[in-house]
Amino acid sequence: MTDHFLSVDDLTADGLLAVLDRADELKAERAARERARVPLPREDLGGRTVAMVFEKPSTRTRVSFQVAVSELGGAPLPLSSAELQLGRGETVADTGAVLSRYVHAIVVRTFGQDRLVELAAAASVPVVNALTDLEHPCQAVADLQTFREAHGGFAGRALAYVGDGNNVANSLLLAGAKVGLSVHVAHPEGHAPDASIVERAEQLAASSGADIVLTTDPVAAVTGADAVYTDVWASMGQEDEAAARAARFAPYQVTAELMSHAAGRAVFLHCLPAHRGEEVTAGVMDSPASRVFDQAENRLHAQKALLATLMA
Repeated sequence: MTDHFLSVDDLTADGLLAVLDRADELKAERAARERARVPLPREDLGGRTVAMVFEKPSTRTRVSFQVAVSELGGAPLPLSSAELQLGRGETVADTGAVLSRYVHAIVVRTFGQDRLVELAAAASVPVVNALTDLEHPCQAVADLQTFREAHGGFAGRALAYVGDGNNVANSLLLAGAKVGLSVHVAHPEGHAPDASIVERAEQLAASSGADIVLTTDPVAAVTGADAVYTDVWASMGQEDEAAARAARFAPYQVTAELMSHAAGRAVFLHCLPAHRGEEVTAGVMDSPASRVFDQAENRLHAQKALLATLMA
């Protein structure tokens, strides 16, 4: 059976930690090669081709995956839905089956998780979730890498997520619960993370020693946390709700005052793109506590580690 990465939950706790260790190694190696001016790529993918199917726009995901595949010695093949028969009614299952005859892995950024699952079920090569409306698991792996760089580990630590209980929050809950990192989510009424994912995170946390906390009080969530994380208030496809959401989410803006309730060495995280002055103030975004560009860089290293593991 082909191994896919459709959810953070597709990796065991040990598997996730092994991917993080490999990401750290690949990051250090890349830095050393650049200092020594030793050319990349490596040969982990050995000339294999990775299709990158994007039904949603992207900056970090597309660039980081394309560079990751190239630096691992593979050939990235970026494809938009407009370039595929997907845009003219071919099923995602047929697309997965056909692409499997040409390429060695498929990276997919799409809307419903059901589309991803359907494609993966028909594919005979590894499929990677590069974002769906339900989860953003590659982002969560990079987030854990960034958190561990800042604090050295996860045990006894907490991350506070403030804002919309969206795909990023869902994957953070699963990722934190896997590795023993407590996750506190503060959200407005009606914007909680997915209930089934919260339930699964609580099951995982019972084994790892993490705490899963949902609240509508941002101060309560942030108090004592080692990282404060937020995301845009209106995700892709929710643009028509932006004004209403701005009013509803205003008390959840990450400000210097909110950050003052976190632990002394707390870092600020954001998956980007950020809207300064909306979900986070410019002062926090550009402060010494901000690790957002380290986070963005770590998408490259985390995804290299995932691809190398899945395609070994």
